[in-house]
Order: sequence, then C-alpha cells, then structure tokens
Amino acid sequence: MNNRETWNWEVGKRAIADLGQMGEYLDCHELVVSPDGEKAAIVAQTGDQTYGVWVNGQLWEGEFEKAWNLQFAPDGRLIALVRVDDEWTVAVDGEPWEERFDFAWNTTLSRDGSAVAVQVKRGMDYSIALDGKVWDNSFRSCRDFSISPNGKKVAATVQVEALAEADIFKFLEGTWTVAVDGVRWEQKYLNVYAPTFSPDGAHVVAEVRLDPYRYTIARDAIPWDAEFGCVWEPTYHPDGEHVIAPVRIGAAWTLAQNGKPIWNGRYAQLWRQTLSPDGARIAAVVASEIGAWTIAVDDRPWDSTFNELVMPGIFSVDGKHVAAIVKQDSRWGIAVDGQAWPQTYDMVWDPVFSPDGKAVAAKVERGGKYTIAVNGRHWKLELDQLWDPVFSPDGQSLLVRGAEQGTCQRQVVPLQTILG
Repeated sequence: MNNRETWNWEVGKRAIADLGQMGEYLDCHELVVSPDGEKAAIVAQTGDQTYGVWVNGQLWEGEFEKAWNLQFAPDGRLIALVRVDDEWTVAVDGEPWEERFDFAWNTTLSRDGSAVAVQVKRGMDYSIALDGKVWDNSFRSCRDFSISPNGKKVAATVQVEALAEADIFKFLEGTWTVAVDGVRWEQKYLNVYAPTFSPDGAHVVAEVRLDPYRYTIARDAIPWDAEFGCVWEPTYHPDGEHVIAPVRIGAAWTLAQNGKPIWNGRYAQLWRQTLSPDGARIAAVVASEIGAWTIAVDDRPWDSTFNELVMPGIFSVDGKHVAAIVKQDSRWGIAVDGQAWPQTYDMVWDPVFSPDGKAVAAKVERGGKYTIAVNGRHWKLELDQLWDPVFSPDGQSLLVRGAEQGTCQRQVVPLQTILG
C-alpha cells in the first residue's frame, strides 16, 4: 500500500518521461501514471504483431501479442493483461503469471493493492485467478466479483446450472449462486449480485432474487428474514456485524440494516450508500421524485437537488463533510455538504478531501483542457492530460500528475497557489 509520508513533497515541477519517444512506435495507448507520480507507462506497438510496455523510457523485457488494461497498484507495481502464444495472462512489472487462459479480463485489486485478481475463461468454463493461482472449480458463467480486504479471498457470482434458451421453468428454479474461493453456496437463486466481504474477510453478503417478485440479502447463503420488492448492493459496517442495504418497500425505497429499516424517510430511489470511516454516519444517493437527485446524510436530504445525476457521496476523513459529483442541465459540478460549486464543467472526476477536511480538490475538464479546482477555485495552469490530485500528508500541498507538450510531469503545488 502506498505510504505518502515517504513520497517527495518538495515544492516544484519535474519532468518524468519524454512522450516524444512515442513516435518511435507504430501506435501507443493507455498512458498511466503511478500514484506517487514518479513513473509513466504506456502500451507501445513495437511491430505488426507485437506490443511492449514502456515505462519512463524503457520497455519491459520481452514482447507480447497484445497488451492492454494498464494500471498501477497503490504500491507502484505496474499491472497489465497480456497475450502470449495466443493465450492471455497477467504481467506484473514485466513478469507474466505462469497460468495461461483463453481470455482474461476485469483486472481488480484488493483494497490495499497487494492482491490482483482477474476473471478467466478456458473453453466454455469460467473462473477466477488470484495472484496467478486459478480456482480449482470452474463454472458455466461468472459475473461480478470482489476481493476480501486482506487480499486473501475472492467471492464471485456464478452460474451453476445450464439454462437452455427460453427455458423459463429452469430459470425460475434458479441457476445462480455465490462461490468463495471456488466453493459455491448450496442455495441457488434466480439472480445474484454484488458479493461483498466483511472487513475481516470471514463472511460474504450478496443481493439475491428469490423469485420474480421477492428480493433480499443473503449472508453466507442465509437470507435475511425480511423480503422486499427489490434491493441494491449491500455494505458492511466497519464493525463487521451489521449489513446495510437499500430496500424497496411498496413503491418507495429506504435503508435497512440486517433486514430492518433504519431510516424513516421513503424515497423514489435510494442507492450507492457510503459510510464514514468510523461507520457513525451514512450517506446515500436519493431522489424525492424523478429528476430530483441529491444526497441524504443520516436520512436528511440536502436542500439542493440536481436534475440529471448525483454520484456516490465521499466522506472526509473525520466524517464531518460529504462531497459528490453532480450533473445539472448537461453540466458537471461538485457539491459539498449540499452546496454546489459556482462553476460547472464539461466533466469532473471524484472529489478528494484534504486530511483536515477543510479543502476539496478535483480534476476538471473545460474546453478540452484539464486543470485542478479546489473549493471551487481553478488553478491557472491547464494541461493536455491530468490525473486525480493527491493531498500531501499535512494537507498544505497537492501532487499534480499531468502531461503537457509531450512531457509527462510531476508537480507539487502549495494549496494557496491555487486558492489565491
């Protein structure tokens, strides 16, 4: 996991990579930058049928038939999906896994970035591979999956029964369930979604559809006592005991914990709940009616509503503030504690809180250029490419990772330079 304390926080700008070198290759795509801003990487086509991964001016050893889905882990490792001898696998810092697959996709990292998992296919069988080791069991299909917080386990929704086209009777018997490290739950369901681990990785909850009209949450295959007209993705409380999920009762939505409603409010829609770091507060995206979206914090909706979209709320470290991406009249913005920034943009990215919660920064786009906005004020510098800003541990500076005029650069900027 990254340790920002050890990063270089000296104020100033430094070139990381000369992107002009990309002219040496037939094609380049997927430029990415490491969390600390010290490395830039891109997929480079080195020949008619060959690709390499370029990092700070150097190619990984070896060539691949394909390479894609580059991403840096929080600890700085570079991960890519690669094809070797007409088979797919994962390469980490240039070292491919020994296991090979007909196809591999959906690269997912554990919360701290220590573990890497992908969905894989061999023949007509689907499974999961974690850090190079594939499950012993495979299934007829495999949908969404998650990794336990410690990176040791994987849970996925899997199809365990064949279903002929238009066989509605078999469908109603249930063909889906959850598999944990390849071991399936015995119970089958019409549909299963969003497997989620407890904080200690010992338990898994998921949305389950019991029949065409009844939904609930199951924990280790044991459903809640209560059933609902629909449910959305569950969330574990940090204490590991309580499970929270949006549920539909009649024609309205509310929030339930362990099967019992905990909010009095009833909404036209409620989903994407998030908890403060200590679990004391809950924020969720809600709508009082169609086209009136906002954030409710502890069952109290913001006064402001937005007619197109509100993304999940993000808590400050101390849990006192909530920020969210919002969209109104085809323009994107940021709202903090219900107050929208005065400026709107062509696009915005997830807001980031300073450690003390007093500042909110976000990458924004306007007129085809990118910059950083802090508390609604714009930095004067605009870049051709930009990645999310990172606050220094003391909250007084921002790490800006961007590219301009063919150079990938790393810059540490005092917060007051942007705020003015």
